[in-house]
Amino acid sequence: MRAGLTTPRPSMKFHIHHTTRYTYSQPLLYSVQTLHLWPASGPCQTVESWDIRTPGILHAQPDGQGNRVHSFSLVASAEEALQHITVVAKGQVTTLGTAEFADTGRLHPAFFLRSTPLAEPHPRMAMWALQTVPALVAARARSEQPAVDDLLALASAVADKVQYRAGSTGVETTALEAFDWELGVCQDQAHVMVAVCRSIGLPARYVSGYFYAKGEPDLASHAWVDVCNNLHTNQWVSLDVTHRCLSDERHIRLAAATDYTACLPIKGLRRGGGDEHMAVDIRIEPVNPD
Repeated sequence: MRAGLTTPRPSMKFHIHHTTRYTYSQPLLYSVQTLHLWPASGPCQTVESWDIRTPGILHAQPDGQGNRVHSFSLVASAEEALQHITVVAKGQVTTLGTAEFADTGRLHPAFFLRSTPLAEPHPRMAMWALQTVPALVAARARSEQPAVDDLLALASAVADKVQYRAGSTGVETTALEAFDWELGVCQDQAHVMVAVCRSIGLPARYVSGYFYAKGEPDLASHAWVDVCNNLHTNQWVSLDVTHRCLSDERHIRLAAATDYTACLPIKGLRRGGGDEHMAVDIRIEPVNPD
C-alpha cells in the first residue's frame, strides 16, 4: 500500500464568482459579519487574483489556523434603512492537483486532535474504524505512518456509512448524529471522517471550499478533509469523502479548521431585521479550458 507521495495531477485555472445576498423582512439596525472567503496560496493552489466587495469597510482579522479572515460591520442611519446585504467574492485561482503536502502553519498537528462540538471523537467510531479498516488502526497502534490507500479506504467507508441525501441534516448536525442516522451531505461526511480520525488518534481538520463539476453548479460549495499522517514532518493528506478520492485539480480551498463552525464562509450577528433569507450563487469557470 502506498505510504509516500502520490503522482501530482494536472493544474487548472478557474475564475470564481461567489455572491451571498441576505434579505430582511424588517429594517436591520446593526450587523457584523466574519468572512472566510479569501483563499490563500499554498501547496495545493496559487491565488492569482482575488477581491471581496462588501457594503461595509473590510478589515483583516487574525487567525491562528492559517486562514485569511475578514470582517465588516454596518449600522443603520436615520436616513436609510438596511434591508439587504450583498457580499461578492471573486477572483482567479490555479489549482495544483496536490493531495499530499507538508503544512508549514503555526499550529502543531496535535491541535487537530482536540474535540469540537461538530466533530467529537467517540469510542463507537473507533470501534467501527477497527472493524472497517483494520490495517489503518493496526498501523496507528504500532505508531506507524498510515498508508494513503488505507486513508482512502476509510474515506470510502465513511461515504458508505453516511449516505449522501440533501436536506437530511442541518448545519448544527454533529458527526455522531450523522454517523448514527447514516445520512447527510458533504459537511456531515467530512465531520464524520474528522471525528473517526480523531477517535483513532489521527489529527484531522475540516476543509471548506469549492468543487468544480462541469454543468453541476449545485456541487460548487463543498467540504472535504485533511488528515495528518506524519506528525514529525507535518505531512497531510487531503481527501474528499463525498467523491471517494484524494483532492485534486477540481478542488479550490477557502479555509481549513477544526470543524465547520470555525471556517464557514460567512457568519454574523445582527440586531433587528426580522426574518432573514439568504441566497447564494456560486459560478466556477475554467480559464482557457482545452
